[in-house]
Amino acid sequence: MEEKKYSITIAGGGSTFTPGICLLLLEHMDRFPIRKIQFYDNFKERQETIAKACEIYLKENAPEVEFGYTTDPETAFTDVDFVMCHIRVGLYAMREKDEKIPLKYGVVGQETCGPGGLAYGMRSIGGVIEILDYMEKYSPNAWMLNYSNPAAIVAEATRRLRPDSKILNICDMPIDLEEKMASMIGLSSRKELDVGYYGLNHFGWWHSIKDQNGNDLMPEIKKHVAANGFADALSKTNQHVEQSWIETFSKAKDVYALDPDTIPNTYLKYYLYPDYVVEHSDPNHTRANEVMEHREKNIFTICQNIIDKGTAKDGGFEPDAHAEYIVDLACALATNTKEKFLLIVPNEGAVENFDRTAMVEIPCYVGINGYERVVQGAIPQFQKGLMEQQVSVEKLVVEAWIEGSYQKMWQAMTLSKIVPSAKVAKQILDEMIEANKDFWPELK
Repeated sequence: MEEKKYSITIAGGGSTFTPGICLLLLEHMDRFPIRKIQFYDNFKERQETIAKACEIYLKENAPEVEFGYTTDPETAFTDVDFVMCHIRVGLYAMREKDEKIPLKYGVVGQETCGPGGLAYGMRSIGGVIEILDYMEKYSPNAWMLNYSNPAAIVAEATRRLRPDSKILNICDMPIDLEEKMASMIGLSSRKELDVGYYGLNHFGWWHSIKDQNGNDLMPEIKKHVAANGFADALSKTNQHVEQSWIETFSKAKDVYALDPDTIPNTYLKYYLYPDYVVEHSDPNHTRANEVMEHREKNIFTICQNIIDKGTAKDGGFEPDAHAEYIVDLACALATNTKEKFLLIVPNEGAVENFDRTAMVEIPCYVGINGYERVVQGAIPQFQKGLMEQQVSVEKLVVEAWIEGSYQKMWQAMTLSKIVPSAKVAKQILDEMIEANKDFWPELK
């Protein structure tokens, strides 16, 4: 029997992460053979620069793979096996507003946490649902692997609005941290770890980490995290790490101190130490500015140089190591590997003392029929209390989007642990509404 080859559409073809994902797909064609890669984006000019450079790379390195790029949904989503979706509605110009508006009021300004994350969620819901509908219309048997942020809000929206769709919501941040933990204790890969994890996206904890023989690795990892957060692994797992990330990885030791029985996701610093974050933020120059000045500029310069030279040889493209997780996931769905992944899925009892309808991030086994949850049992009161507050925020945002409700969006902002009062929540919301008038549904 001839080996099946897969057709991939990358939704968000103009993203600076797209070349790295494309290269990673090509690196793993021995186990995940590809016949076609297509880019889709509604920003024609931006996508064209990324796509033309990738087209040159593919012709030189994988000429057997059909390649195309388009802004037409029917072309993009016809004859597709997998859609890999990583869109950013509003681009980095809107991320900058997500970060800077809250900081004006002394509130954390962050891409996925607090008011900035809620604003981004209101922009993302419609875009992800639109792409999911295109896929189901033109390739109803395809799977969508969604890693568009803010993943928690997007996942809740897809649960509410498209409950029967073939979509897996994922995030690579826990993968990065698991690589760091493996490196701390001398292992070569996170795949040597067997983990227990529970939480919401960007809001979770490891409660068990063992090796493949069942030996408990938590005590040794905890020693590192208690002393230096995740910073012990930086020199081994990252060639170039920006100062803002070094601070985040280091601050994990203070987050860990709140509950030494578990190991926290680094994003919890925004909820548990918001005063520290605001004090260490520049309201005039945020993470969005860093990305635009460095990553955005560098990738588009690389792409333009490849286009100008007509060759990608020594062009500077590098595979995105985190994207290996996405290839593993696609392989599991395609070939029934039953590999274990952290996914964002409806709880339905996997965390037994928590809302059954919550979109929780937990380990799942993945095969051709989708996923099977790995039960994590009951969770401690501290984590349960934090998660109940945060999941209510996420649900209220989705309800606000569906109903066009100003009241529910104000409630969501007020309930966010990062926001100090209903007054401040309203001030931020009113300014966010004006900033997002081209992206949000009208709120009444």
